[in-house]
This record gives sequence, C-alpha cells and structure tokens, in this order.
Amino acid sequence: MSGTFKNKFLALGLGLSTLFTASSLAQAAAAPAPDGSSAASPTTPSPTKIGIVNIQEAIISTNEGKKELEVLQQKFSPKQAELKNLNDEVENLKKTFQAQSDKLNDEERNTRAKEIEAKQKSLQRSYEDAQNDFQQAEQEMINRIGGKMLATLEKYAKANGYAVVLDVSNPQTPVLWANQGTVITKELVDAYNTQNPSAAPAGKPAAGAAVTHPAAPRPAAPRATATPKKP
Repeated sequence: MSGTFKNKFLALGLGLSTLFTASSLAQAAAAPAPDGSSAASPTTPSPTKIGIVNIQEAIISTNEGKKELEVLQQKFSPKQAELKNLNDEVENLKKTFQAQSDKLNDEERNTRAKEIEAKQKSLQRSYEDAQNDFQQAEQEMINRIGGKMLATLEKYAKANGYAVVLDVSNPQTPVLWANQGTVITKELVDAYNTQNPSAAPAGKPAAGAAVTHPAAPRPAAPRATATPKKP
C-alpha cells in the first residue's frame, strides 16, 4: 500500500524464530507408555527432515487471513476517505497561500501560515491515531490466526517427519539459502485451511502476494510499524 496504513509486510512476534527440534516434535512419541516402557520402538528412526517456512506469508495467505484482512480494510475505509479529504484541504490551502503570498501583508501572511500549520498538525494527529488503531486491530488479527498457525505447523511437522522447521520471514533467521523442495509454506497454508475451514474472500490475492492496506494521504514520514505480540 501507499499512505496511511503502510505495512508492506506483517511483522510477527509469535516466536517466529522458534525451532521445532527433533526432541520437541517427538516428545509425544517418546513419552513413556502406561506400563512404564517406551512407547516408541527402539528401531524407529528419529525425524531428520528440515523444513523452511515463511510464517508471515502463510498467515496472510490462508482463507481466514485474507477474509479478516479484507474486513479490516473495509472497516477503516471511512477513516481513509476522511484523511484524504483533510489532506486535500491542507494541500489546497498551501497552494493558495503560495500563489497569493506576495500580495498579502505581513499580518495576513502570518495568519494564513498559522492556520495552515494548525490544520497540518491536526491532520498529522488524525493520521497517527488512525494508523495506530489499524495496526492494533491488525496485530490482534495476526496473533489470533498465528496461534492456530503454530499449532498447525507442529501437527504438520510431526506428521511429515520434520526435525526442524525454520522461519525465514524473521530478518534474524540464520538461513542464507534453502532448496525450494524444503519450503513448506504452501503446504502449511493448505493444512491450515483444511483444519480451519473458512470461505475464501472475493477476489482473493494469489498466495504469496504482498498484502496492502487501504491507501491514504501521508502528511509526514511514516512511523515505525507495530510488531504483533506473542499470543
């Protein structure tokens, strides 16, 4: 997106650098049986596969994620329109002031300048409030889906023999390169959609496409985006 609610990528605080190790993924299988013996056969090989997933992409690519983001965008559309109108008003005042500045006396010039400055500050406050409200609602949505996504990931990894699953959406990931065959993002999305049925939104974007937010005027440099908290 461009403008007010610019969050090109959804940054997650969901423990996304967590490694699903062989010991954690095989914990249930290794638990003692009721008679005190090991439930797993001594000859059963430990999981050895390594998987790569972009958990951010996975969350926004699920049917549920697309639908909720669409609803969120619609909810904030009126505020987007309001900010655009306020921005247009300020820009028109600036253009008029610049065009007439040479014809104004000092007192009138100062009065006009203060009026524009006051409206600009009001627009900036409204912009920041709207941005914070959107990011908070977005964060709640991501944390809600993210919690279920991690449960799906654990179930998928156990069922498919993965010893480790690395998240490459985290900028601190140690992964520098991975064979495409190890990437399980799409498979995770499919598994999530199966476990959490949700009608796909109309005009849904292609999986992996960047998700944009409602466009709106940007009266000042964009502020840092909020990072969703661990659910």
